[in-house]
Amino acid sequence: MKWHPDEWQARVQLAACYRVFDMLGWTEMIYNHITVRLPDSVTDGKKQYLINPFGLHYSEVTASNLVKIDTAGNKLDDNPYPVNPAGFTVHSAIHEAIPDAHCVMHTHTTTGLAVACTQGGLAQNNFYSAQLHDLVAYHDFEGITIHADEAPRLLKNIGDKPVVILRNHGLLAWAPTLPLAFSRLWTLQRACDVQVAQAALGPAIAVPDAVAKKTTHDSFQFDMKFGGGTDVFDAMTRLVDRKDASYKQ
Repeated sequence: MKWHPDEWQARVQLAACYRVFDMLGWTEMIYNHITVRLPDSVTDGKKQYLINPFGLHYSEVTASNLVKIDTAGNKLDDNPYPVNPAGFTVHSAIHEAIPDAHCVMHTHTTTGLAVACTQGGLAQNNFYSAQLHDLVAYHDFEGITIHADEAPRLLKNIGDKPVVILRNHGLLAWAPTLPLAFSRLWTLQRACDVQVAQAALGPAIAVPDAVAKKTTHDSFQFDMKFGGGTDVFDAMTRLVDRKDASYKQ
């Protein structure tokens, strides 16, 4: 099949991201999703998205087997793989309602889920959580995300926050670019890793709001003037390339 060059570029980058998640251990069997909105140069202004084929492990995702779908999760190509309806409900709501949500990522990592299950949520007590001052939203657990009527409540809780802790469920990030979404999610994940490890050591030293606010302001990895995480994502992609570049197929 021949794809528009801009679509193929989006496919290769998204497939690389699935392999990066696999390399980092952020997989959940065949579940969870990373989605991207295709550019208008490809869709003539229609809202179309790429999602992983349901039934494949992240290590099996390639540029050509990604599925093109509409806002309702309906397939727009002859890809033989199905789409997980539970997977796109949350993603679709965010893509539709937030103009800058080009990419949406969701994980069920152990430490991320552990923090999502705690009453206090993310603790502002480490280098990574201090970079997320006033950037984290929370949404209460309502069960498996297959019901469209949850979307308004989810969107109200998210507001304009770019990272989300889905209580009792997992982590989520969105951004106008895939590398920036990855950088945001990686920072949240590292904050959760440290928080869970630190919890066994006793009371933590809290980071004052003023310091956290300054730290978030100074966190260049989120700044589009410095690439918005592109350098980090490119480095991770090179690591994947050295292991297995089959995602480019």
